[in-house]
Amino acid sequence: MTTTVVAVLGGGRIGEALLGGLLAAGHDAGSLLVVERDTARAQDLTQRLGITATDAADAAARADVLVVAVKPQDVQGALGAVGSGRERLVVSLAAGIPTTALEAWLPAGTPVVRVMPNTPMLVGRAMCVLSPGAHADDAALDAAEDLLRHVGRTVRVPESQQDAATALSGSGPAYLFLVAEAMIEAGVALGLPRPTATELVTATVDGAGGLLTEPGNHPSLLREAVTSPGGTTAQALRVLEAHGLRAAFADAVEACRDRSQALGSAYGNDRSS
Repeated sequence: MTTTVVAVLGGGRIGEALLGGLLAAGHDAGSLLVVERDTARAQDLTQRLGITATDAADAAARADVLVVAVKPQDVQGALGAVGSGRERLVVSLAAGIPTTALEAWLPAGTPVVRVMPNTPMLVGRAMCVLSPGAHADDAALDAAEDLLRHVGRTVRVPESQQDAATALSGSGPAYLFLVAEAMIEAGVALGLPRPTATELVTATVDGAGGLLTEPGNHPSLLREAVTSPGGTTAQALRVLEAHGLRAAFADAVEACRDRSQALGSAYGNDRSS
């Protein structure tokens, strides 16, 4: 069986998380490449993971799948080393860059899959949203999903929905971290020691997330199951509703979507418009 050679452009936390997930799934370390400009960081990755660090030109020449995991402002430069002469799939994890821009920076006809991951990838629990470019067929999407399933879950959407997905899942962890932070501070204000409040909240968030992912469960049904008429939870929820919690989240998600659209427009016309 031929082993797929995967090259990751960018050895930061997201790039390392993907490489680690592939290794944990049994992918041959000898077929994993990383391109990282920080020499010390590249050396650290090779020593700990047993993979090969190389330059962008070599990685592009050898890879069957090229994963772009650098900062958005560095993507065009990183892809400049990708030459023609062989087909490889390009999977971009760079936020906000439309497939039309990626395709313009690559040899003509290159299949591109745009992905919006989120930071739970660092613990193998990512939500990755995939959209195909003009030359990416179902086989290309299947190949991208086969890589990403080792670090979490995947869903396919039209590129026109990428900004909305960014507002929900890409930025979503930050909303939940803010809620957790606010709950911890409220617990401390009630007299709980900070370590105790932190443990209570983090365990509660983790457990609630587990319930949400159970088949057949819905947030409203789960909320109702916790809420007794006239009880303590009902009183707390009444206060949150009075403070406009739902409206605040709706406005926040819309603002995030709008900002994502504005950033994407800086790269020219794209299929999300």
